[in-house]
Amino acid sequence: MRLIQARANPNAEGKCPVRDARVACVDLPRQLMWVQAGRDVVFGPVPIRSGKPGYPTRTGWHQISSRSRDHVSTIYHSPMPFAQFFAGGQAFHGVFGNIYDPTEGSYGCVNLRYDEAAGLWDILNMGSPVYVWGRRPGT
Repeated sequence: MRLIQARANPNAEGKCPVRDARVACVDLPRQLMWVQAGRDVVFGPVPIRSGKPGYPTRTGWHQISSRSRDHVSTIYHSPMPFAQFFAGGQAFHGVFGNIYDPTEGSYGCVNLRYDEAAGLWDILNMGSPVYVWGRRPGT
């Protein structure tokens, strides 16, 4: 329902800063992300799964610092396809499982459905700004 309501204008509340450059916007309360260039949405909004209790996704301004198309976590030994790191070990990446289970969560990463992570890979680049705000419900 949040996704359907957000489609027309995901930034209606103005929580993601408007810049001339593309900005990846991560709305933790609504568990959504999109990319905007100025006021134009150029990707999404799409559903996400962020950090579970005890593993929050870091808020504030970040930038894409490294990318790995076929990454595997050295800590959790799990695949992270289309990984785009923006806050230390935290990244946008695809998952093969269900991102909608409210009892699950990531270790701080922003999980996307596999196809959407592949699409985001084509939109962002090294240095692309990322803005994350709010708090995931239940954390």
